[in-house]
Amino acid sequence: MRPCRVGLFVTCLVDLLRPNVGFAAVKLLEDAGCRVEVPVQTCCGQPAYNSGDLETARALARQVIESFAGYDHVAVPSGSCAGMIKVHYPRLFEGDAAWEGRARQLAERTHELTSLLTDVLQVRRVDARFDHTVTYHDSCSCLREVGVREQPRRLLATVQGLKLSEMKETEVCCGFGGTFSVKYPEISARMVDDKTANIHASGASVVVAGDLGCLLNIAGRLSRTGSAVKAYHVAEVLAGMANVPAIGEGEQA
Repeated sequence: MRPCRVGLFVTCLVDLLRPNVGFAAVKLLEDAGCRVEVPVQTCCGQPAYNSGDLETARALARQVIESFAGYDHVAVPSGSCAGMIKVHYPRLFEGDAAWEGRARQLAERTHELTSLLTDVLQVRRVDARFDHTVTYHDSCSCLREVGVREQPRRLLATVQGLKLSEMKETEVCCGFGGTFSVKYPEISARMVDDKTANIHASGASVVVAGDLGCLLNIAGRLSRTGSAVKAYHVAEVLAGMANVPAIGEGEQA
């Protein structure tokens, strides 16, 4: 029986700002018995789509559809990019005889990383240790577009030494929202202030999430306010690869 062949959609933010998340995703998938490949890829098109530039979004989507054809599954360590491919690609090509079917086929094979591990590959535990109290932030896209909430928590519960302390309003937006934080900076700043206050109130020394955009936003605010709370992507913790500087550490994010 051949191993499951998985294409890893790395995402722009991981590629440019946090490659360790990509390496952690590969480790988790290989530990689950998958053969992981990283094909040539580009942006999923979400920034263009959210800005109303549908022509550019479709051009980028076609490249992604071509690159990830033939894989059993596509793993995405980001709820927002997974949501773009799963939910919005079929809408982008609705009525397009040449591309709608291909977009829907890719959508069906695409999964947020922890969802693929738990729901499809039936991973029940990970081999990792992290001696910290952790709180988990539910990103809007993970929670509302691809239905990911319990999957990362089930895996975090198997990490040795880790204690999960839920924050209040964990499902509330951190204020990033891609271009939202640029268009409405005052509102965004208030939202991330509320988020970091809830993180501190949880008593956790580390905040984790499944979307690097959220984590960069939260880590930046924590850093600017002098907080000692550190931020990691959930894949880094699950893979036992949170032994590197935290997200935004030593940087003005």
